[in-house]
Amino acid sequence: MGPRLAERLARLDIRTVQDLLFHLPLRYQDRTRITPIGALRPGIEAVIEGEVQLTQVQFAHRGIKRRMLLSQLHDGTGGITLRFFHFNAAQQSTLARGVRVRCFGEVRFGKAGLEMVHPEYRLVSENSVTTVEESLTPIYPTTAGLHQQGIRPLTQRALGLLHNHPDTLREWLPDAVLARLHYPTLREAVAYVHYPPPDAPLELIEQGAHPAQRRLAFEELLAHHLSLRLLRQRVQRHAAPELEARGKLMAALLAALPFNLTRAQQRVIGEIRRDLAHATPMLRLVQGDVGSGKTLVAACAALHAIESGHQVALMAPTELLAEQHLATTRAWFAPLKLEVALLTGKIKGKARAEILTHIASGQCALVIGTHALFQEDVNFARLGLVVIDEQHRFGVHQRLALRTKGFNHGLYPHQLIMTATPIPRTLAMVGYADLDSSVIDELPPGRTPVETVVVADTRRGDVVERVHTACRAGRQAYWVCTLIEESETLQCQAAIDTAAQLTAALPELRVALIHGRMKAKEKEHAMRRFKQGEVDLLVATTVIEVGVDVPNASLMIVENAERLGLAQLHQLRGRVGRGATASHCVLMYHAPLSQYAKARLNALRATNDGFEIARKDLELRGPGEVLGTRQAGLLQLHIADLARDQHLLPEIEQTATLLLNNHPDHVPPLIRRWLGVGAQYGEV
Repeated sequence: MGPRLAERLARLDIRTVQDLLFHLPLRYQDRTRITPIGALRPGIEAVIEGEVQLTQVQFAHRGIKRRMLLSQLHDGTGGITLRFFHFNAAQQSTLARGVRVRCFGEVRFGKAGLEMVHPEYRLVSENSVTTVEESLTPIYPTTAGLHQQGIRPLTQRALGLLHNHPDTLREWLPDAVLARLHYPTLREAVAYVHYPPPDAPLELIEQGAHPAQRRLAFEELLAHHLSLRLLRQRVQRHAAPELEARGKLMAALLAALPFNLTRAQQRVIGEIRRDLAHATPMLRLVQGDVGSGKTLVAACAALHAIESGHQVALMAPTELLAEQHLATTRAWFAPLKLEVALLTGKIKGKARAEILTHIASGQCALVIGTHALFQEDVNFARLGLVVIDEQHRFGVHQRLALRTKGFNHGLYPHQLIMTATPIPRTLAMVGYADLDSSVIDELPPGRTPVETVVVADTRRGDVVERVHTACRAGRQAYWVCTLIEESETLQCQAAIDTAAQLTAALPELRVALIHGRMKAKEKEHAMRRFKQGEVDLLVATTVIEVGVDVPNASLMIVENAERLGLAQLHQLRGRVGRGATASHCVLMYHAPLSQYAKARLNALRATNDGFEIARKDLELRGPGEVLGTRQAGLLQLHIADLARDQHLLPEIEQTATLLLNNHPDHVPPLIRRWLGVGAQYGEV
C-alpha cells in the first residue's frame, strides 16, 4: 500500500487490517438481480438492462447554457431516461443508438416519466452472459480521494486474509457469553456484515436485527461501556481534598430565600455533600428538567466547598449563560461576603489581569466563565470543585481539561456536571458510565405545565394578535428568531428585522432586542429591563435558550421552529411556565415540513416531560448529538444504534463486570478494536 492511500485510510482511522475489517458498511445496495424497467418504482435503487433508443444533448432550461446528456433506454417491458449533467463527447458516442447497457441507480420521477440521474453503467454484449453480483453491495463511509470502488477491493483482501488466517481476529468475549446469547463467532459475523448473501433477509438487515449485526453491536457498545468504567477506575485512584463543612453558609443562603427547597433538591444536595467529604474525586451528573432548580443545588455545593477553604469554578457553554449565573450567584453570595468573578474570552487587559490575580491569590471564591477558564494563564490557588453546566455542549475532553487545571499538591478537584437535557438511562450506561447520577425529578410548587401549539407561518397575523392580547393583559412574551442559515450574522439580522416589524405592528407595546453580536452590557441591560417588567416583548435569537428566569413571561413564539432540535426547543420552552400563570409556547413553522421535522414538533406538542423528550431525541438524532460527543470524537458508532439496541445494555453491563473481574487482559484490546485512538480520551 502506497503512502498516499495509507494517508487517506488514516483519515478514517484505518491503520491496521483489523481496522479495515471493522470499517463496517453504512448500508447495502441490491445488485444481485436485474429488475425489468416496467417494474420500477420511484425511490428504489435497481439494476436494469436495456437497449439505447436515442441519445441527445439538451439545455437544462430555455435561455440557460447548461447542457445535459439524455439517453432513452428500453427493455421490452418499459422505458426510462438516463440523465447526465456532467459528460464528455466520448460518453455521448458510447451511448449510441442500439448499444446494450446495464445500469445501477436510484429511480425518480422526471419531466418525461421515470429517470436515473448519473447512474453507474457499462456496456454489455447481447450474446455474452454477464453475471450479476453474488452478494449485497456494501456502501462504506469514505473520505476525499477514496471512493467505494477503492475501499471495496481492500475490504475483500482483508476478508480473504481473515479466511486463510482465522487468528487475524482474536475473540475477546468469553465462550459462556457467546453461548448464552446464541451469537455467531466474530469471524462469521464480520464476513456476513461486509457481504450478505443474495438470500439475506433484507428487512432484518435494514432494521439492524440480524444476529451478525447484533453480535457486533453488542461488542461495540461493550467496548464503549468498558472504556468509561476504566476511566472511572483511573479517576478513583487519584486523591481529592476532603471537603468538610458544617453547612453554615448554605443555611444562611437558604434562610434568605423566599421559598423552600423541594424534596428532590434536598436529596441531591445530600448526595453531593457526602461525595465531597470523600478523599477520591466526586464525579456526579445532576440531571434536572427545565426549571427544576439545578442552579440552586450547584450554589449549595459551591458553598460547601468554599466553607471548607477551597475555590469553585463554574463553566457554562455561552457567555450569556455565564452572565446569568453571575447575576444569580452574586445576588445570593453578596450577603455572605463572598467574591464572585466572571472570566470570558471578551474580558481583556487590566480587567482580566485583575481577575487572574484574585483567582491566583484565592481571594475569589467562585469563578464563573466559559472555555476561558482552562486557558494557560488561569491559575487557581485551591480549586476544590468544578461545576460544569450543560455538559452535552462540551464533551469529555473539555471537562477533563478543566479537572487537570485544578490539580494541586497531588489532589484533583471534585466534579459536578449538570444538564437540563435529561439522558435516558440506556444512553447514560454507555456515555456516562464514569459518573454517578442524581436526578432532580420534582418541579417547585406552583409551576404550571406549558401548553404547546404548532402553527404554520401563514397564520403569523393571528400569532402577532395573540402576543398583543397577552401583553395588554399584563403578561410578557418572547419572540425567538432561529437560525436562518449557518451564520450568526444572518441570524442577528433576522432578529433585528423582526424586532422592527413587531415594533411597527404593535406600537402600544414596549419591544426590546437581544442577540449574540451585542456587547455584554447591552445584553445585560435588555435582560434587566425585561426582568423588571419595563419591556413587554423581547425579540431574541436562541441565546436566551438557557439561564433566563422571568416568572411574568407566559408566552413564547419560536419562529422557524422546524429548524431546531428537540432538546433546544424544550430548553426554549422552559423560559415560560416559571410562574403560576398558565403559559403557552407557539411553534411557528414554514411549510412544507419533512417527516423528521413533523416528528420533532409533534413530540413537543405531546409532552412536557424532559425525559420522554430526551428519549425521542435519542431515537430521532442519535447518541452523538444527545451526548455532546461529536466534537470530542467519541461515540462515533460503527454498527450499534443506542435507540435500537438498548435492550442489549443490561447484558452489556453484566458482561463488562465479568471481563473486568475475570478477564482483565481482554479489556484493553477490545476497547482498541472499536474506539481506536479514541480509547485514549480518558488520559486527558
